[in-house]
Amino acid sequence: MAININNLNNTNQVKQKLEQQVQTKQQVSESSNASQQAKLATRDSVSITPQAKQMNELQKQAADSPVINEKKIAELKSAIASGDYKINPEKLAASIANFEFELG
Repeated sequence: MAININNLNNTNQVKQKLEQQVQTKQQVSESSNASQQAKLATRDSVSITPQAKQMNELQKQAADSPVINEKKIAELKSAIASGDYKINPEKLAASIANFEFELG
């Protein structure tokens, strides 16, 4: 078996091959990192706040509410227009406070 001893002192070729291997590994690592970041970037997420959930429940309740009483509305309009409708400020304030309390 023949051994080439002419290039024993030439370490430049060895260094170049090592540098090429290191560069190749870095390129592979960078491309895999880029693909992982792209996969993570394409994931979307949605979170629904408690207020949105509450609004959804209120909408469901409104949809289930009874039909509007047109006769009662007409009576109230005419009483307000004629000045016969009396407002109790204490009762109104209590109703508003209860409504606010129920909303949370």
